[in-house]
Amino acid sequence: MKSANRYQILVLAAVLQLFLGIIYVWSVFVSPVSEAYGWQVASAKLTSSFMLGFFVLGMLVSGRLERKLGTTKSVLIGGVLLAGGMAATSAIPSGSGWLIYLTYGIAGGFGVGMGYGAVVSCVPKWFPDKRGMATGVSVCAFGFSTVVFAPLVEALIGAYTVRTAFLILAAAFLCVTLALFSFIRLPDSANSGKAAKTGAAPGDGERQYTTSEALKTGRFYLITFSLMFGTSVFFILNPSFKTLAAERGLEAFGTMLVMMTGVASALGRLAFPLVSEKIGRETTAAAAIGLTALCAFALSFAGGFLFMASVAVCAFCYGGYSGIYPLLSGDHFGLRNVGSNYAAVMCGFAVSALFFPAVLTGLFSGTALFIALGVIGLAGVALIVILSRSGKRSRQSTPR
Repeated sequence: MKSANRYQILVLAAVLQLFLGIIYVWSVFVSPVSEAYGWQVASAKLTSSFMLGFFVLGMLVSGRLERKLGTTKSVLIGGVLLAGGMAATSAIPSGSGWLIYLTYGIAGGFGVGMGYGAVVSCVPKWFPDKRGMATGVSVCAFGFSTVVFAPLVEALIGAYTVRTAFLILAAAFLCVTLALFSFIRLPDSANSGKAAKTGAAPGDGERQYTTSEALKTGRFYLITFSLMFGTSVFFILNPSFKTLAAERGLEAFGTMLVMMTGVASALGRLAFPLVSEKIGRETTAAAAIGLTALCAFALSFAGGFLFMASVAVCAFCYGGYSGIYPLLSGDHFGLRNVGSNYAAVMCGFAVSALFFPAVLTGLFSGTALFIALGVIGLAGVALIVILSRSGKRSRQSTPR
């Protein structure tokens, strides 16, 4: 591309993110996969945790490789890994369901992380004057994937089989990756100048922390642990939307609930970054975690409409974290290394995805589980309050 249009890049990046967001549709796969592969439902649910954990690892690797290989190659490798993992999943024999941890969970999750990390690092650098908007649009598309793919996956499984559905999706994702990867690239010096006409160019007036430098600051751990605590509720809910709906007498609304959470998550990814431009990143993050904690307490007893509303708000806030935390990372550690720095922060996300579903559900159940999650959420709010009082940033850019 001789002359890149930053809005064209944003739109194409959003389309790519829409397909990468398949990571959040696993709850629709759980029952069909359990039946087709002769696998226990509880074991099948854990695939989501593997995928989310290796999603973060993929982001970390993407941040490191971006300097050597470039953004476009990171996107290509990520998309091919996702497509290959899904294709391999279709070939797993019955009785060997645990292999899905390797194919869909590890290979697929790692591929999504590489693609997502490259996009989230790239897009804000084209919009130094509108970072909240650009990040919000990008991650909104990622969250909106659930709305598109939840009914599509159900239709494919109903019309064919779950194995055929995996194969069809693999082919579709590969085609999209091959069509779009070359457009996702960092601005060159000329285009960077054009993008920066209405705002400071990345790096102006900022201290640019390397990841090793960021790891030596207390702010890094406040940001990381607050993310870990804030996402805990959603990771308990995510693989169990349909089963929880059935337990609360809403079985007929199970699939609709999955789609509703996709819409809520997508809206949160767009709304919270935009709001953070007005009231500040830390204030917005504290509000998101606080709302999540309140909903966790409500879920300890809620049924009917209150249950649906509480789940929707949790999903809305969860989506908001995906929009706020890349910006927090950029505010506190600079834009130059935001891909690897945000990936390091996302280790809190990975620990949350792996630890809370596996351990917390073994310690608590029912009402006690959601009360514990509410308390954990309040701890996350406290960490953000401490962060906001630290008064140290790479660049004092918010509120605007």
